[in-house]
Amino acid sequence: MDKKNLEFSVGLFMIIGLLCLTYLSLKFGDLGLGRSRYEVSAVFPTVSGLKNKAAVTMAGVNIGEVSKIQLKDGRAQIIMGINKDVKLEDDSIASIKTMGIIGDKYISIAPGASDNYIQAGGAIRDTSPPLDIEGLISKFVFGSVEGKSEGKSEGKPKAGDLQ
Repeated sequence: MDKKNLEFSVGLFMIIGLLCLTYLSLKFGDLGLGRSRYEVSAVFPTVSGLKNKAAVTMAGVNIGEVSKIQLKDGRAQIIMGINKDVKLEDDSIASIKTMGIIGDKYISIAPGASDNYIQAGGAIRDTSPPLDIEGLISKFVFGSVEGKSEGKSEGKPKAGDLQ
């Protein structure tokens, strides 16, 4: 009898351990099981570093995630999974933002003022592309180099200065 009790206890302990491991995997793996979402799309000229599973936020609160990024008519179409309890007005604005200076990209949705809501499978019409930080930095760096070399040539006046 002692051997059967020991085997039963070990088996029960293993089942409880596997259930705990499954729960923790689902909870911390953020697999989204048990969450109900509806899909909304938005079209951007470029997504510049946005990835699948990126956060979708409104007022700084996570309301969904990017589920698919695809090319449509030469532009980037983003499919987002939005939590069912969040209603998006049809004049909402989606923009791609960066967390910090060189952080991950995410989508921020600014709420609209309309009384009509976007239905499942609908689209956000107003979008704002991401800020091109690399382009701004290169304009700043190369623009300042050009500015220094143009006007000051060792105190010698230029032809236009003699008038």
